[in-house]
Amino acid sequence: MTSVSHHLLPDGRRIAYRLSSGASPALVFLPGYKSDMAGAKATAVFEHARSIGQACLLFDYSGCGASGGDFAEGTLTRWRQEVLALIDAYCAAGIVLIGSSMGGWLMLLAALAIPDRVAALVGIAAAPDFTDWGTSDPDKARLAAGEVVLEPNAYGPEPTPTYPGFWTDGQAQRLLGSPIALDCPVRLIHGQADPDVPWKVSLRLAEALCSDDVQVHLIKDGDHRLSRDADIALLLRTLDTVLGDARSRAAA
Repeated sequence: MTSVSHHLLPDGRRIAYRLSSGASPALVFLPGYKSDMAGAKATAVFEHARSIGQACLLFDYSGCGASGGDFAEGTLTRWRQEVLALIDAYCAAGIVLIGSSMGGWLMLLAALAIPDRVAALVGIAAAPDFTDWGTSDPDKARLAAGEVVLEPNAYGPEPTPTYPGFWTDGQAQRLLGSPIALDCPVRLIHGQADPDVPWKVSLRLAEALCSDDVQVHLIKDGDHRLSRDADIALLLRTLDTVLGDARSRAAA
């Protein structure tokens, strides 16, 4: 893994990133909520990209991982700004966006902002609109009243917070209720034993996307993280396929 560098945004945000040079389209990995670029899937994608000579960009949203800032200030709008800024700074040509969980929502929002640069999308337990379907009515009322909601965290000792600002912004960024104007190839991988993001969300997303080239791969015993060796192998095979297809289209 290359060393961590930092990108300074005009407002002072200091975003940690790792970059590997190589062929286009560049692989850009978007982590999930309170996750970072040191996770197993992101690391596997980066190392695979290096092994095949493909450009790859990893980074941490502000308030996460090695980036500066306060997580409580994070919103989809804020983090989308960071995604687009780093793509603009370090990806010269086309990109393949890979979004894990919340990163799958950001993947869609970023792609809608720069559709001409997106060669393909790969979602891993993608979770668009989770502020809506993933939040109970009592918690929605608490968040609307300005309260922080804390939930048990199956992946660590500290509870997972949802801040009112994030929730309000997320409700304004919902996508599944209308057609999503993206026509690039999309591959969605989802575990049917996912306790956090129902696998039918990927089916709803596939239906909402305007692209005709959408495939959903369901893993019957797959959990939310999809970080087992077999799950990661499937992800890398999927990336190899979309990269091959992108090269064929470019050569045509």
